[in-house]
Amino acid sequence: MAQCVQSVQELIPDSFVPCVAALCSDEAERLTRLNHLSFAELLKPFSRLTSEVHMRDPNNQLHVIKNLKIAVSNIITQPPQPGVIRKLLNDVVFGSQPAEGLVANVITAGDYDLNISGMLVASSSEAEPVEQFSKLSQEQHRIQHNNDYSYPKWFIPNTLKYYVLLHDVSAGDEQRAESIYEEMKQKYGTQGCYLLKINSRTPNRASDEQIPDPWSQYLQKNSIQNQESYEDGPCTITSNKNSDSNLLSLDGLDNEVKVDGLPNNFRAHPLQLDPSGDSSNSIDGPDHVKSASSLHETKKANAGIIHGACLTLTDHDRIRQFIQEFTFRGLLPHIEKTIRQLNDQLISRKGLSRSLFSATKKWFSGSKVPEKSINELKNTSGLLYPPEAPELQIRKMADLCFLVQHYDLAYSCYHTAKKDFLNDQAMLYAAGALEMAAVSAFLQPGAPRPYPAHYMDTAIQTYRDICKNMVLAERCVLLSAEILKSQSKYSEAAALLIRLTSEDSDLRSALLLEQAAHCFINMKSPMVRKYAFHMILAGHRFSKAGQKKHALRCYCQAMQVYKGKGWSLAEDHINFTIGRQSYTLRQLDNAVSAFRHILINESKQSAAQQGAFLREYLYVYKNVSQLSPDGPLPQLPLPYINSSATRVFFGHDRRPADGEKQAATHVSLDQEYDSESSQQWRELEEQVVSVVNRGVLPSSFYPTQYCLNSYSDNSRFPLAVVEEPITVEVAFRNPLKVPLLLTDLSLLWKFQPKDVSGKDDEEVKELVKGEPEMIGTEVISEFLINSEESKVARLKLFPHHIGELHILGVVYNLGTIQGSMTVDGIGALPGCHTGKHSLSMSVRGRQDLEIQGPRLNNTKEEKTSIKYGPDRRLDPIITEEMPLLEVFFIHFPTGLLCGEIRKAYVEFVNVSKCPLTGLKVVSKRPEFFTFGGNTAVLTPLSPSASENCSAYKTVVTDSTSVCTALISSASSVDFGIGIGSQPEVIPVPLPDTVLLPGASVQLPMWLRGPDEEGVHEINFLFYYESVKKQPKIRHRILRHTAVICTSRSLNVRATVCRSNSLEDEEGRGGNMLVFVDVENTNTSEAGVKEFHIVQVSSSSKHWKLQKSVNLSENKDAKLASREKGKFCFKAVRCKEEEVATQSSEKYTFADIIFGNEQIVSSASPCADFFYRSLSSELKKPQAQSSVHTDKQSIEDTMRLIQKCSDVDLNIVVLWKAYVVEDSKQLILEGQHHVVLHTIGKEAFSYPQKQEPPEMELLKFFRPENTTVSSRPSVEQLSNLIKTSFHYPESFSHPFHQKSLCLVPVTLLLSNCSKANVDVIVDLRHKTTSPEALEIHGSFTWLGQTQYKLQLKSQEIHSLQLKACFVHTGVYNLGTPRVFAKLSDQVTVFETSQQNSMPALIIINNV
Repeated sequence: MAQCVQSVQELIPDSFVPCVAALCSDEAERLTRLNHLSFAELLKPFSRLTSEVHMRDPNNQLHVIKNLKIAVSNIITQPPQPGVIRKLLNDVVFGSQPAEGLVANVITAGDYDLNISGMLVASSSEAEPVEQFSKLSQEQHRIQHNNDYSYPKWFIPNTLKYYVLLHDVSAGDEQRAESIYEEMKQKYGTQGCYLLKINSRTPNRASDEQIPDPWSQYLQKNSIQNQESYEDGPCTITSNKNSDSNLLSLDGLDNEVKVDGLPNNFRAHPLQLDPSGDSSNSIDGPDHVKSASSLHETKKANAGIIHGACLTLTDHDRIRQFIQEFTFRGLLPHIEKTIRQLNDQLISRKGLSRSLFSATKKWFSGSKVPEKSINELKNTSGLLYPPEAPELQIRKMADLCFLVQHYDLAYSCYHTAKKDFLNDQAMLYAAGALEMAAVSAFLQPGAPRPYPAHYMDTAIQTYRDICKNMVLAERCVLLSAEILKSQSKYSEAAALLIRLTSEDSDLRSALLLEQAAHCFINMKSPMVRKYAFHMILAGHRFSKAGQKKHALRCYCQAMQVYKGKGWSLAEDHINFTIGRQSYTLRQLDNAVSAFRHILINESKQSAAQQGAFLREYLYVYKNVSQLSPDGPLPQLPLPYINSSATRVFFGHDRRPADGEKQAATHVSLDQEYDSESSQQWRELEEQVVSVVNRGVLPSSFYPTQYCLNSYSDNSRFPLAVVEEPITVEVAFRNPLKVPLLLTDLSLLWKFQPKDVSGKDDEEVKELVKGEPEMIGTEVISEFLINSEESKVARLKLFPHHIGELHILGVVYNLGTIQGSMTVDGIGALPGCHTGKHSLSMSVRGRQDLEIQGPRLNNTKEEKTSIKYGPDRRLDPIITEEMPLLEVFFIHFPTGLLCGEIRKAYVEFVNVSKCPLTGLKVVSKRPEFFTFGGNTAVLTPLSPSASENCSAYKTVVTDSTSVCTALISSASSVDFGIGIGSQPEVIPVPLPDTVLLPGASVQLPMWLRGPDEEGVHEINFLFYYESVKKQPKIRHRILRHTAVICTSRSLNVRATVCRSNSLEDEEGRGGNMLVFVDVENTNTSEAGVKEFHIVQVSSSSKHWKLQKSVNLSENKDAKLASREKGKFCFKAVRCKEEEVATQSSEKYTFADIIFGNEQIVSSASPCADFFYRSLSSELKKPQAQSSVHTDKQSIEDTMRLIQKCSDVDLNIVVLWKAYVVEDSKQLILEGQHHVVLHTIGKEAFSYPQKQEPPEMELLKFFRPENTTVSSRPSVEQLSNLIKTSFHYPESFSHPFHQKSLCLVPVTLLLSNCSKANVDVIVDLRHKTTSPEALEIHGSFTWLGQTQYKLQLKSQEIHSLQLKACFVHTGVYNLGTPRVFAKLSDQVTVFETSQQNSMPALIIINNV
């Protein structure tokens, strides 16, 4: 708050002080002018007495006066004009900018301008000083008593005259001065004259010794500095409140208060208007800035003047002593005498014998006449008393008592005068008496009575409403407000100040409103919003009065309250006003800052208003930028940039599809980030890199990132390749309701090139015109962002040199479209841009891209504090050239049948200047595609030549080989599949393994539709390296995502079981039957008419299909929609020698064809897809041999038994489908795989859906350790020994001749395992159930009932048995029970061997 340094108890006495008029001779004036001071100014710093003063009141009581101050001023005979008062007020307010350390008494409330005394000053250097004194005395008498002079005013006719002789010590004759002084003492008495010696040094010696200058703070031209600051410093309340009352009357006596401190070194009044000026001009208006600025120029000119240059410190003491002497010996005795005279006159007028003190007691104790209401009184403010009227004498006495701080007596007199004036209805006088009575009551020591605020209220109302004297009302309000504030009654003070605001004076209203605002903020519970509101009102009135700096200060202080409270419209208004005022004051940076705040806040303004704000901002901003055209580009507030959403892409844009040629999808800015997908790509890259590095991931490996965003790991400096573009996607948002047009938009960067010699040269470039040979910069000529739109801009850089690049931000011209909005009061400026959009005005600026890294949360310190890691996505390192691969897919399908084989072509192009090598492709779905094995014939190479050819390698066969299998073999190693290998990583068979710069090669690629129907996303990652090894980038990758939609085709299920027949070339090894069910599940959605099963092939290391068992007469196996076909094949073991000589990776392929063309299943692509379907099985590591223990032996036993039921036979069903599409028949080919592991267990070509397990009760006990079962299952043991009966199917016997029928039966026992097996054959019938008795009770076995045998590995043994029958009928011979155990095992596993089918015999009677 603009607080006064003095308390109100000090301020009021200092505002009303005894006035002394000084009249100087020309010679005396000349002596003082040597110090650049008038005589009155010379005394100013010494006008306060340093000691207490005593005087006696009319009751002869001793009265002490403290800190008495007197005011000496030159006699001015011209009264001030009202217009000049306003001008002075404007100048004072304009010059009183708040600043730290400004002195307190810049302008005081005024001096008691009735001159009590006259000071006549002459010089000792004059020819006749005594005669000069006589002339001065006559002049003073003429001015006082001649009716021609209405100004200045004198307190009483009998004015004290005090004669002062000035003596110049450095130039005058001291003896002459002393003699003149003696003569003066004899003439005027020792109490009435004084010899004042000054100028003890010459002006040319003034610079030798530094003497303090006490005058500067008192002189208006130096004390009121035109401060440029806007801080709310300790400015005095008098400088901006009481300055309105510089010419105020204390009462109705035309007693006027004169400015304290004006340089009265001229005969005209200091407030005299310049004659050349037009006094009718309104000083309150904005035109006043001219006069204020001219005042400022004068101050500047006077700033270097040294005051008191000829005075020494001794001279200072002499002046101080002179004031003491004058006050003690002249002024105070004169006042004391005058008070006594007035008191005597009053007592005699009233006819009372006692003094006024006792009289006033009687008046106060007596009955009180009720005062009339203010509204009842007539308008008699024009009533004037003559100067010697008895009613005015008590008022004069009151004023004198007030001046000498005798407040008790002053209050009594004012109170008495008030009654007299009210009785006479002299309202102007009454108001003055009420006002001064209230002030006297407040200043009484010991506070015997409370401050009568109602006196002040009545006085204010009288001045304002009845007397229509706003000047006096203002003074009254200011005094009362200060008193109320000293009593902490801020609310009442604020109400008083606000009540006096009016439309007639903007400046006065502004000062009062500002003080009211400060009252609100200083209350016990500060009313902050009221403070801010009234500061806004004050700022508005200051602005209307032309006081731009004060207006700006008020708005700035109010802004501190409104800021951040969500009152956006209020904030906008304040910022807009601050911006305009700052611009008017040429504080362009402040103006830009204020307008910037309007634009960056979420504005609730209308579109038209926002357009006005924006244009105003652009206009101001343009003026700022023109001041320093070569300076750094400033920051622009619009549009918003979401820095964290900035994305950086390294590489060329993806080429669009060209007919049948489809480019690899790779990475682009159009793809949304997907964390799951990102992780998959990372795993694929890790997989291929570890394969290249012999199974170990290098410690320096870091996944390749082509697109950096807020989700990627940006802790490292990204690597970019020279001559490959860098695209930066910047996310802009326009918060306004008006469109923004950005022109010449480009990236701002800093580049540090790396020389061959290793030197760094740092250069900052902005545009292409900088140095395009280093970094090329793309410029977007126009970029329009519509209202409240979010939009991204993609800006490119083209690095042509290796080094370190730092992308700093964006640079652009900000403007708006001309004619989009029209706002009153702000016209469109001339267009400065021609383009697609008409630009009204634009300014050049920049915005920095500052991205905050992720919050660190690893160590304890990081968890307990807020720390952020680096984000280096905008700081790429440009490395040397690398090869760049582009991949194109030709005839690549989007839809396939499940299992369908399609041939496509892949084109690899090296578009860089470096050769590439080591091309590999990795995918999580290796079963989906193949480039062919090492045996594949790469013909035809061109896609057009292979349109109607089969994807398979086929051989025409003759009809004789239809039923039997055609045998071939292939090694899985030839197809990239082997134990421990990574089937997902597939080398691309490039010719010479190198792709030269600019070269391209087309390779065939076979595709197989996944077995599950639906949409499949299959990721390919192509890996390649440079022939020349680079230290920073060891490899590069290219991504492709293929989307394939598959529809249902065939379902294949197969089972294998042992054949009971013993037709075997070698007589050992056993045969098996393979049952294959094929179902057409296609629903003709894809236009498929029917499927033809053209071939069934087997592939195994140990088994092969031998022939088809149920070949129908129709050789073509056709399946229409929803039809099912059943096939049965005989499988035999491969020859033992053949298996032994082959490596463990050699597979035997057997093809059974149903047409006249054999598809070579051991060649590409049939074998490729077969091996890929097996890859998951082959990846499982083989069991390692461990320490031999009892437990180990049990496990070996289990394994041997299990092996008996393992077959390892794989079935491949090859088919063709006929599709009608666009009235053209197409032939589709495909294959399905079934892997048969176990005898009797059904296998499927399609993945089985897992049934969710049923809910089980929770078990609250620890489960026992699950170990390998120590007993094999019944099913496993049933496959250990294979049994078969050889007997005649029917046997005829003449029962009438011979009652017993004997039939020879051969029981063949075949050991299926590779170990020795002990076998027990028990021929006794089992009699456990009555049903068994009925079946078996009709025949019996003859001879030995139990046999014990040992069968060697895979040995076949025959037992000759005899069955005895007594009746005809059908009998089941499969009753023998067979028990088996491994010979070398202590633990016996025995179980009954169950025949797979009954052995039925028919006994006939002849």
